[in-house]
This record gives sequence, structure tokens and C-alpha cells, in this order.
Amino acid sequence: MDLELTDEQAALRELARDFIDTEVVPNVREWDRVEQVDRAIVGKLGNVGFLGMTIPEEYGGSGGDHLSYCLMMEELGRGDSAIRGIVSVSLGLVGKTIAGYGTEEQKQGWLPGLCSGDSLACFGLTEPDTGSDAASLATKAVRDGDDWVITGSKMFITNGTWADLSLIFARTGGLGPKGITAFVVPTNAEGFEHREIKGKLGLRGQSTGELILNDVRVGDDARLGEEGQGFKLAMSALDKGRMSVASGCVGLARGALEASVKYATERTQFGKPIAGFQLVQQMLADMAVSTDAARLLVWRVADLVDRGKPFSTEASMAKLFASENAVEAANLAIQVFGGYGYLDEYPVAKFLRDARVMTLYEGTSQVQKLLIGRALTGVNAFV
Repeated sequence: MDLELTDEQAALRELARDFIDTEVVPNVREWDRVEQVDRAIVGKLGNVGFLGMTIPEEYGGSGGDHLSYCLMMEELGRGDSAIRGIVSVSLGLVGKTIAGYGTEEQKQGWLPGLCSGDSLACFGLTEPDTGSDAASLATKAVRDGDDWVITGSKMFITNGTWADLSLIFARTGGLGPKGITAFVVPTNAEGFEHREIKGKLGLRGQSTGELILNDVRVGDDARLGEEGQGFKLAMSALDKGRMSVASGCVGLARGALEASVKYATERTQFGKPIAGFQLVQQMLADMAVSTDAARLLVWRVADLVDRGKPFSTEASMAKLFASENAVEAANLAIQVFGGYGYLDEYPVAKFLRDARVMTLYEGTSQVQKLLIGRALTGVNAFV
């Protein structure tokens, strides 16, 4: 694998860095305090092409490979994980799934708006009683002539109160994964409701909601993929989603490291900058090595995706390592900052609060270990 970026990839990374430093970083603290990012950021993300990366240009996307996508996600994670999450879900989980499994009408109907930022999407898999055990979801879709009537609820849905489009997974058959089908459902459909979830530890600026579907009626043209194929679609989306989360975690850890280095060279104790103390240097070194290792794991996944090779296990490895490292790096950053790290006047407290959820969503660290263990042994620990 060639680890040297092409001129186009380097330019994309620079574009993403400038965008984040101009449009996001100056607003992060205020967005976190009021628990809402400025909705205008969605259109700006669309204008610069970030909401259409890897989507073919014929559907309004900006194309590009998955390594470029990861470079962009790393910069978003460095700036604000709440912004990274908006893109990860609308583009990474929903847009890419429509591009991969949708009909021509579905692609033409939804992708241009998602890529431009005129529309936003959410991924409706998790339910109040089913998180890691997604195959046991209870939301139902029942045939009624040429239509489907969907009833149920979804929980902890990123973009849930902002989305114009939801990718809903519902049970159309018997128990287990083979009884699940995916549907593309407009959120303005009759019977579709959402409720905002507030009081989160981190990702405060990000829209997170509960979705309630009360006999929501959609045509069969809303079905994404074949009947009974929904669980396969969901797992495929989450494999790439783990690459997105891992990329953002690399960015978060890098942000914590950069903030720590800057502070350590400016903060003076005992007559010299604290960067001159060996134990401070040890913390910085630990952060740097682990963050580089996480990045290389992510780049391996992107390389496998772009070459059309299997990547599920590698995605779990990258997500597991990068998310756990993000927590550790942010925690060490607070240690470097001392008491000031406990205040939101500095960025490292938010890094830690945001990092904590990375080990939970799109597959907990424990689930990633089970997936990796199954790949190693051939024994399924889920049954």
C-alpha cells in the first residue's frame, strides 16, 4: 500500500482543514453550550462537496475515493464530532446505501438533494429495546394492497429531528434477520413524528431524536432492496459507517494532541514550559503513537473498500482501536491541561465528552471484539 497521498487527496485534506478552521472551530463552544449547531452548516457542507463524496457525479455527488472520504472525516472529527456525525449518517449510512441498493428512480429522487445539503437523512435502525441486537427489532411493516403500513419507534437517531428522509428498517416477515426489510420514508409522511433528545453527555450540538411511526403508509417504491434484505443492507452500511466513525476518532484524538502540544509549550511551571517535563512528554508521545496507529488502521479499510476487497473485520478493528484511543487521548489531554482542561473555555473537555459515545454507537467496543473473534475462530458468539 502506497501511504503517500496524491496531489488531489492532499488538496482535499487542505480544503477540509480550511473549511473546519473557518466555519466550525470558531463556533464549537457556543454550539455545544446551546446544544445545537447552526443549521446553515448543512448547506455549507453541501456546497463544498462534503455531503456527496464517493457518490457518482451523475447523482449530484462529488465522487472521490474512500481514502479521500476518510481524510475529510478526520478533519471534521478534529473540528467537531457533532458535524462529523451529520455527514457520517446522511452520506455514509443513508446516501451510500441508496447509491448501492436503490433503484434508478430512488437514486435520482433522493441523492441530488442529500449531496447538495438541500435534504438531510437519518438511519432508523436502533429501537428503545433493541440496540446491539438489531436482528430483534420490533418495528413492523405490513402489506396493504400495493402499500406498506409501518408502525414502531426508533431511538437515539442522529439527524432525527432535522432529517427530510429516513431509512427505516422494519419487520416484514418472521423473527430474525431474514424478516427485515428497508424502506426510504419521507419524514413529512402522515403519522411520522419525532422528539428531540436533550441532556446528552457529548455531541450536544448534533440533532438526536426518537422517531415514532404511527401507521405510516408508503408505496412499494419506497422499499430499498429486496424484501427480507434489510438486515444485510443495515450491516453493510454499518461496516462503512465504522470506517467513518474511526476516521472521526482519529481526528478527535489528533485535535486533543495538537491542543495539548500547544498548551504544553505555552504553560510555564517551575520556571519552564511544562513540555520540558518528561512525564508530560510521555503523555504526548503516547497520544501521538496511538493516533498514528489508528489512522493506519483506517487507511487500510479505505484501501480495501476502494479495491473491492472484504473489509468488515478490518473495519471493526479500526473502529475498536480508534474509538478507545479517542477516549484515552482526550483523557490525557485533560491531564496535560490540568484544572483548565476541566473548563469548556478550552477544547479538551468537549473532546472527552464527545469521544465517550464513540465506543457505544455503530457497534459497541464489546460487539467489535465479538465480530473480530468470530472472524478469527469461525464461531458465532451472538447465538
